[in-house]
Amino acid sequence: MNFTGVDHIAIIGHDADRMLEFYVEHLGFSILEDHVRPEKEDRLILVEKNGLVLELFVKPRAPKRPALPHPEHTGLRHLAFKVEDVEATLAYFDQVGISHQGLRYDDFNQKKMAFFFDPDGLPLELHE
Repeated sequence: MNFTGVDHIAIIGHDADRMLEFYVEHLGFSILEDHVRPEKEDRLILVEKNGLVLELFVKPRAPKRPALPHPEHTGLRHLAFKVEDVEATLAYFDQVGISHQGLRYDDFNQKKMAFFFDPDGLPLELHE
């Protein structure tokens, strides 16, 4: 078997408007497809930015994440986005009300990084 790359990453959320505001308006993803699936009681929105495709599943009745999401929970730890300037991105997040944990430095290479959260508490990361 020979993997050639990542095809997509799937994310489940509760509210389409909040997810689209976050991923499209604030993070700059573009909508590729949008499908309402009554038989599955969800909506599937594919978004893309710089070759990264996210499947945004809108499932209003999906179980919620733990009350205090933390990158150390079992399962997918986080999705990290590479940016040119973590501090400028955090300043933008402050302007638009995106929750984050503030500037940190990678333990191994000392590059700037920060954790932030999508509307349903999914831990995400910025990394220079």
